[in-house]
Amino acid sequence: MPSALTDPTRHDRLRYAVVGAGHRAGMYVEALTGDHAADGEIVAWVEPNPVRAAVHEARVAAAVGGSRPVYHPDDLEKAIDEQRVDRVIVTSVDSTHAEMVSRAVRAGADVVVEKPVAATAAQARQIADALAETGRDLTMTFNYRYAPRNAALREVIAAGEIGRVLSVHFEWALDTVHGADYFRRWHREKANNGGLLVHKSSHHFDLVNWWIDAVPERVFASGGLRFYGDDAAHARGYEPTAGERALVERGVDPWRLDVDGDPYLSALYGPDARAVDGYVRDRDVFDPGITTEDTLGLVVEYAGGPVLTYSLVAYAPWEGYRVVVNGSLGRAELEVVESGSVVFGAGGKAVLDPSFTEAFGDDAVRPNGARLVVQRHWERAQERPVVESAGGHGGGDALLLSDVFRGRTEPDPLRRAAGLVDGLRASGVGYAGNRSLETGEPVRLADLGLGVVL
Repeated sequence: MPSALTDPTRHDRLRYAVVGAGHRAGMYVEALTGDHAADGEIVAWVEPNPVRAAVHEARVAAAVGGSRPVYHPDDLEKAIDEQRVDRVIVTSVDSTHAEMVSRAVRAGADVVVEKPVAATAAQARQIADALAETGRDLTMTFNYRYAPRNAALREVIAAGEIGRVLSVHFEWALDTVHGADYFRRWHREKANNGGLLVHKSSHHFDLVNWWIDAVPERVFASGGLRFYGDDAAHARGYEPTAGERALVERGVDPWRLDVDGDPYLSALYGPDARAVDGYVRDRDVFDPGITTEDTLGLVVEYAGGPVLTYSLVAYAPWEGYRVVVNGSLGRAELEVVESGSVVFGAGGKAVLDPSFTEAFGDDAVRPNGARLVVQRHWERAQERPVVESAGGHGGGDALLLSDVFRGRTEPDPLRRAAGLVDGLRASGVGYAGNRSLETGEPVRLADLGLGVVL
């Protein structure tokens, strides 16, 4: 069955329903009212909180006019039928993906789903079964594949410059703004998203799978909640840094998110929205009851022999990642700094800008940007140019959205578009990692029962 995007009999502008009207939906709303307004239109919201739905509806109405009805998730099939929906965009809580995707495809719509494909292996199997049953199409939105810096590394590896890939080391640091935010909101409860190994790290595992063009087979994991929560390192009375003491003296709480001070966040998660469902967007990161891990390390074995060592922390003083790929002919190293430091400007607002030195008078900065170095055996290292693009996820969002809403008329040699199997390979590493955390044993992806051959 052709997808709605490639069906030659389809109408010119596809009709979209958006499932989940939280912050993440904004990227798709902006696309379908801006650069991709000619490619598709939003015709329905599927969201249990009418206040949040109204925030996005107001943006669409201001941009293109008209009005779009709001349906409760229980009425997803009704929305698809009444509004003649071609594709459903799922940006709801991860643990709802299985139900929303399965019901949408059985109601006759294709699906665009935010990563991860699902929160657990059992939920992922529900999606795989529904797609096999219906023949509908699922698009995974792995936007990091589209970032030019990541594409540059794939090009080096695919060209055979470092030979056959033997090992990868991948370290990802989330800073105390971005990383802490996972412990303020619904992500703090592992049942909602499979923990950071699934919700966040599926991005990273997909990158490795894509970079080296290999299939993950076995995972061993270690880690836990080491920093956030009520009994972790920071909360146990460890001596604060001079920087943190200086902030407190200025009346700045570096761990607080001022939702009501941000008009957009306040509209989505402020008093009116909270009155409907009780969801609190700005919980204390040192609360009891947090079940999502903040410190993780994995060893992943790949078909054909490559091995990945992976590390994630969610409380670093800067944000970015380092990748080392060792091959039979040499080595490639990619370092990306997404924010060189976390400092605080006027009104105690976090400023993710390494050039901002007023807070502590420190002139030593870690410059934002990417650096790719390739070195073959018995040769000098060569730094390769990396094109930096504006926009989210290293410039990847705009390119991803073009593929999502327009498709491709020509083949992509980098094969960036992702589907179900890509999603299962990436999230599958996280599912296996979670099982390994529980059992203390290595876990094979083939034993997860994902319903497809990876």
